[in-house]
Amino acid sequence: MLDKVLASLPRWANENVLVGFDTADDAGVYKLTPELALVQTVDFFTPIVDDPYTFGAIAAANSLSDVYAMGGQPLSALAILAYPAKGDLDDLQQILKGGSEKMREAGCSVLGGHSVADDEIKFGYAVTGRVHPARFKTNAAAQPGDAIVFTKPIGTGVISTALKRGIAGDADVAEATRSMLTLNRLAAEQMLRFEVHGCTDVTGFGLIGHAREMALASNVTIEIAADQVRLLPGALEYAAQGALPGGLKNNRDFASCDVEAASPLSGPMEDLLYDPQTSGGLLITLPEADAAALTQSFEAAYRMGRVVPRGAKPIRLISTAG
Repeated sequence: MLDKVLASLPRWANENVLVGFDTADDAGVYKLTPELALVQTVDFFTPIVDDPYTFGAIAAANSLSDVYAMGGQPLSALAILAYPAKGDLDDLQQILKGGSEKMREAGCSVLGGHSVADDEIKFGYAVTGRVHPARFKTNAAAQPGDAIVFTKPIGTGVISTALKRGIAGDADVAEATRSMLTLNRLAAEQMLRFEVHGCTDVTGFGLIGHAREMALASNVTIEIAADQVRLLPGALEYAAQGALPGGLKNNRDFASCDVEAASPLSGPMEDLLYDPQTSGGLLITLPEADAAALTQSFEAAYRMGRVVPRGAKPIRLISTAG
């Protein structure tokens, strides 16, 4: 919704704006000096787990992820909070504590924030980071011949929905929570050792949605080997039981017209490719040799596709089986 409105607004040229909203990238980049640029992003959402402390920490990890996806280092954050006027203050304290401690883990200082009274809880952060003006990563630089590496399994949206419906197993929820709490800091540090061309993090638009943005911004086609995409434990089973979040259906309605399937997929597997992720992994494109080295040196990273010249559709689903 926001991107449609922004596209209609007048724009003012500014040579210091290195990344704006033109390519739906993860964050903006603004050059301050020849050696220093700011990375700025904002993200917030409603609770996806029952524990207030964990919700706050996940919200922080999710907000930080955009800076890591740009190759930046988080510096400071401002909290954004909507909370019921008569809500439990102990729960609120735990939300803020969880977020603050996750920010501290990232070396990012919380400077303050803003709150409003709202019957529906929402929490997140506006984060500012730094990056060298010549070394930031974008979603608009994927090149034909690149391999595609991803750094987390998917399925957090389906598992969160299964939790709300009371059908999620404790071990599956725990593993999804662990994934969402894991900062993308180490993934970013590892990828920056190599010749990365394109990078984005996979969050609310799902794997296909964010890959589509990268393909359109880079004027390429991204082939996703669906049988190589790692899934969180239980995700496929819950998808088969119909635990599909509303965001998944919205993602599919929006992006499926830009997808062609070279191989048939099961319904639940296809659903998961559109599943909105919270604090998802980094989707990285880089030369084949560097991709092999990255997946060898960083256990969480795995190969799941390639970049090819632009074809009929920006996204092509393939299978490596057989």
